[in-house]
Amino acid sequence: MVAGVVSAIMIGSANAGDDPADGWFPESVAAGYDAPGGANVPEIVTPAVDVLEDLADGPVLEFAVGTGRIAAPLAARGVPVSGIELSRAMAARIAGKPGGEAVEVVLGDMTTTRLASRFSLVYLVFNTIGNVTTQDGQVDVFRNAAAHLRPGGLFVVEVGLPDLRRLPPGQDTVPFTVAPGAAGGGYVGFDQYDVVTQQFTSNHVTVSPDGTGRFRRIPFRYAWPAELDLMARIAGMSLKHRWADWDRSEFTAESTKHVSIWETEPST
Repeated sequence: MVAGVVSAIMIGSANAGDDPADGWFPESVAAGYDAPGGANVPEIVTPAVDVLEDLADGPVLEFAVGTGRIAAPLAARGVPVSGIELSRAMAARIAGKPGGEAVEVVLGDMTTTRLASRFSLVYLVFNTIGNVTTQDGQVDVFRNAAAHLRPGGLFVVEVGLPDLRRLPPGQDTVPFTVAPGAAGGGYVGFDQYDVVTQQFTSNHVTVSPDGTGRFRRIPFRYAWPAELDLMARIAGMSLKHRWADWDRSEFTAESTKHVSIWETEPST
């Protein structure tokens, strides 16, 4: 029903003012990224910042720092924070947040961009490892993290688990949100998986009360925790902790995400 009234718009390719160099997070996405609700609520942000502050033992680096959703409040607590971000449109919003003016941001790709400093902690949150859509690229993220860490440093990744248990034979699509709007319109979100290649797309359909709409489709690559552990080993790191969430709860077969922490070899 919703799809029938939507005029599809592929974010990053059909929006005036978007810079292709900003990838999947151009101005048309960055403009609404900090909207109230969702991942921006204190109940989600604060526990992540609490853990990262506790783990930090000196300066920290965020890969894909975005608009500073985590980096700015972490810096506001006195933790020296640097960030690497591909999208200029996203990075431009960091300085306007409390604590954001203290975040040192370098524009670049987290698979290759190197800073001169070494850090006690590198972190990558909110499923962003999946935005790197090849296995080689994801290994490069781990290698780049290790290259930025001092001996005994930590690499933290927050990422969801693919919802493959909900796929019956012959189906490749799983809805994750169906939210009708109060004044008409609404939002539908669904993931479409290719279990052979581990590629999937996250699809977002938003319909306004007047019947106009937007379709946004973002590619990802999922990786199981064991595969990420192997990537860490390739980069010279080993698993230290794995939790189901930022509350440090136990990771189980029913967990829908994980927060994993790998450690570089300490100095001898």
